[in-house]
Amino acid sequence: MPTPKKTASAVASTPSQSNTNQKLESLEQFRSDATNQALTTNQGVKVSDNQNTLKAGPRGPSLLEDFIMREKITHFDHERIPERIVHARGSAAHGVFKVYESQATLTKAAFLQDPSKETPVYVRFSTVQGSRGSADTVRDVRGFAVKFYTEEGNFDLVGNNMPVFFIQDAIKFPDFVHAVKPEPHNEMPQGGSAHDTFWDFVSLVPESAHMVLWTMSDRAIPKSLRTMEGFGIHTFRFVNAEGKGRFVKFHWRPTIGSASLLWDEAQKLAGKDCDFHRRDLWDAIDMGDFPEWELGVQIVEEEDEHKFPFDLLDPTKIIPEELVPLTMIGKMTLNRNPDNFFAETEQVAFCPGHIVPGLDFSNDPLLQGRLFSYTDTQISRLGGPNFHEIPINRPIAPLHNGQRDAMHRMTIDKGQASYEPNSIDGGWPKETAPAAAGGGFETYTERVEGSKIRVRSPSFIDHYSQATLFWNSMTQPEKDHIVGAYSFELSKVERKPIRERQLGILANIDDVLVARVAENLGLPVPKKSAGADELGRASVAESPALSIVAKTPPSVKTRKVAILAAKGADAASIKAIKDALKAEGAHAKVIAPVLGTLDGGIEVDATILAMPSIMFDGVVIAGGKGSAKTLSESGDARHFVLEAFKHLKSIGAIGDGEDVLAAAHLPAGDEGVSVGGDAKTVMTKFIEALGKHRVWSRAQKAESVPA
Repeated sequence: MPTPKKTASAVASTPSQSNTNQKLESLEQFRSDATNQALTTNQGVKVSDNQNTLKAGPRGPSLLEDFIMREKITHFDHERIPERIVHARGSAAHGVFKVYESQATLTKAAFLQDPSKETPVYVRFSTVQGSRGSADTVRDVRGFAVKFYTEEGNFDLVGNNMPVFFIQDAIKFPDFVHAVKPEPHNEMPQGGSAHDTFWDFVSLVPESAHMVLWTMSDRAIPKSLRTMEGFGIHTFRFVNAEGKGRFVKFHWRPTIGSASLLWDEAQKLAGKDCDFHRRDLWDAIDMGDFPEWELGVQIVEEEDEHKFPFDLLDPTKIIPEELVPLTMIGKMTLNRNPDNFFAETEQVAFCPGHIVPGLDFSNDPLLQGRLFSYTDTQISRLGGPNFHEIPINRPIAPLHNGQRDAMHRMTIDKGQASYEPNSIDGGWPKETAPAAAGGGFETYTERVEGSKIRVRSPSFIDHYSQATLFWNSMTQPEKDHIVGAYSFELSKVERKPIRERQLGILANIDDVLVARVAENLGLPVPKKSAGADELGRASVAESPALSIVAKTPPSVKTRKVAILAAKGADAASIKAIKDALKAEGAHAKVIAPVLGTLDGGIEVDATILAMPSIMFDGVVIAGGKGSAKTLSESGDARHFVLEAFKHLKSIGAIGDGEDVLAAAHLPAGDEGVSVGGDAKTVMTKFIEALGKHRVWSRAQKAESVPA
């Protein structure tokens, strides 16, 4: 049985959630429940006939005076707003954030002080390249944007699932986006980067080398949004009540660990279920499996700013955790799905410039450009400067200023004075001294001087050492996937000089990497660029935290398992499988050749064709001679098992279920294939293998499986 659904009202009922309640109440006036209500126009006029346009006679012309029809059609004509230029395809959810303990030493931000308080959040995940209609599982960077509704105003932590970016300066952002988007002459490819303009750009811009390596890694094809890390990318500042500033990097770590798809899975899922990630997030919250992330910070004292062999302001660099450990300061839980996708997920507006007292910016040139660009984009996309008045964007903090009018103004301001200072309205609203309780925002004092000049800092010149660090930190399966990704993408590039230039960049990263990719492309291995080693030096040789496989702890919590069965299946074995998985926090679905009810009243959840193995983390074949015979004779069932084997998933077979493995010509004794004994014995072995996410030792053998 699924975990009992936790309702929004139950989630928001505890005394510690006053801020959450406040946000919910502020949104409540904008919610509309049409149950038992009359149909009306937007002006509140009740409609008696919504089926027919006003006409001059039953077959006569429609009349222009039909205000009901005109209002309805006019609104429909304008329902679509411009989609985001990047991050157009997104999914989102409501939740809460709680700090573990007061961070007063580091920052005066109010939402990071009281562990008993919950701060409401709205989180949007997204792909970057494709349009709203593209698939979820394409190889791409993923956006990870969090809006904190704090008592001091909204704070938007707008990041990605990778800690670095392709470029160092915001002036290059339009160039990068133009290159990665579908090519203008044919609008292809949609949602992918395997094309000439993208690789032409990155092969000519060596600063992209580190980020491209991340994008060719498993990080670009996450298993789900719930198993995805998030990063603020840039270096920000914490400022405490004494005015002391420190540099800070933000990290989000999923509590159930990170996991990725295999490339073959990702491609198939894009066709079988283009909403795979969106559906997974929605279903998890709906079932009460609330996704959780811990917020971690890396803190660097100002006096240590220049002690690293890289520049903290360079957005193409990370701070290895071996140099600055990650400190977990709080947890975020997503516990409520949106009520309306357009009103919330599509209209939510994130801007890196939305910060609160206790936070400030660094001089990262990419961040500096984003502070302008995001607000400018929202004004265009959402129809004017009042996008903050849309319910999903409204802060829980009160709004009082002299800003007036413009499109879509919703606030009805009282008083005569819309300027400051004034004497007509008693001088209100007035400035608040920064030092006062709940005081006004105060920009961190930093000495700045220098000539006006267009130049890149010499400290930004190292483009390869951290790309090499990333490569060295991968496990062998992850390295194999990177080689495969480069080989796939570059094989789609039509122009040979572009492929050759990119190999030249790989030569500056690692000899084995470039040799393997060059062999797959049928091109000679280029030599390392002269002086490439002198551009920078690695701070550490390896960083295990960069590897998903190396650092993810074993767990089966929230994993999805298919129980393969047919008529004649042993109901007791199916129950034993479900009970064993439920006890570990995993979920099971009964998958059969056709829908209906199996012996013992077991309901089939989906057919083999409707929910193939790529939608599950593992598969167990139920016992029962009749079921085993039917499945063994089914090509679709054999393919289901073969595909799970090929994708390195945990497989189990109860009793006669072993016959299906034999029919699929799979070795019963292979690692990760659990057979023999009763259901309890098989499930113990199966769950142990499932907890490792993949049976990596099977990788080479699985390449020969025709699935």
